[in-house]
Amino acid sequence: MLERPTGGERALLVTLDFGRADRVERLAEVTALAAAAGAIVVGQIGGRRTRPDAALFAGKGKVDEIAELRRATGADFVIFDHVLSGVQQRNLERALECRVVDRVTLILDIFAQRARSAEGKLQVELAQLEHMSTRLVGGWTHLERQKGGIGLRGPGETQLETDRRLIARRVKLLDERLHRVHRQRATQGRTRARADVRTVALVGYTNAGKSTLFNRLTGAQTYAANQLFATLDTTLRRVRLADGARVVLSDTVGFIRELPHDLIAAFRATLSEAAQADLLLHVIDASAPDRDAQIEAVEGVLEEIGASEVPQIRVLNKIDQTGLPAGVERDGCGNIAAVRVSALTGDGIGEMRAVLAERFAPAPINDSIDLRSPALSG
Repeated sequence: MLERPTGGERALLVTLDFGRADRVERLAEVTALAAAAGAIVVGQIGGRRTRPDAALFAGKGKVDEIAELRRATGADFVIFDHVLSGVQQRNLERALECRVVDRVTLILDIFAQRARSAEGKLQVELAQLEHMSTRLVGGWTHLERQKGGIGLRGPGETQLETDRRLIARRVKLLDERLHRVHRQRATQGRTRARADVRTVALVGYTNAGKSTLFNRLTGAQTYAANQLFATLDTTLRRVRLADGARVVLSDTVGFIRELPHDLIAAFRATLSEAAQADLLLHVIDASAPDRDAQIEAVEGVLEEIGASEVPQIRVLNKIDQTGLPAGVERDGCGNIAAVRVSALTGDGIGEMRAVLAERFAPAPINDSIDLRSPALSG
């Protein structure tokens, strides 16, 4: 009889290759996601396909192989590092005789565990309900016997209901609550604008080091850890620059490949800090082997939330792991393109502060401009 581990459920990972070049990096990422959710990975199985199977995603032969390995390892459930349809997930659960969690559900589960603020919990609940509403197609017996566990941590009593009408009612209520939060954020943004307070938002792939950099620049003690999605709630702090000017720096949730659209929509109020900022600091893990893919994923989310036109400076973080020197990179016109730092050791933080001071330096006053001009008033 297999000895049961302590500390979490046993998970079997399934990662299929559809001709992408980043399979190794994706395997490492889904392993980290599983760990972040509290699972113990007891096995991994791969395979190659040209396209997903309509009914089982992996095809009957591969599913039989997964079922055999699941029984051999004693896995409690199976994680697919892919987005499954409701029909595929239901068919897989029947074939594998266990719970099946896809990439979207796994990420939502991590968010459900990490949400601390009232706003964060509302946003996660909304995303989970929106995701669930697309899967009420019958046969979801595990929704009737929820006892917790990865992929099953629900938003509350409403997850026990399979009635679309009740879910829709709850979604409408959450939408109204979050709309009030959004209005409050918009009011705060207008107040900062009237006070001529410049805002800088940290964005980047999850675990790129945003919160560590935030703490370095602000002296704050926000939670920072070497784990995916350590930060969900937006934190704002003032930063004094070299010339005495101040900016407001915001730290918020990290992005990831295939970030669930329901989650982006639910967190739109939180992510609006990036869309409304005067400058984005795109924090990049310079040591990541798939750095370019991570940058592409972040740029895609920025476009989706309407922040792609906000001025951006890239921050190449974790230079302590790459051997790169601290410094500032400029383009052919002398404009700041990137800053190389280590938020962990503090190398390059002085240069980072200087870059912010340069970026927000007061514009020289032109004596020829009539400051009483109606065009410049207000």
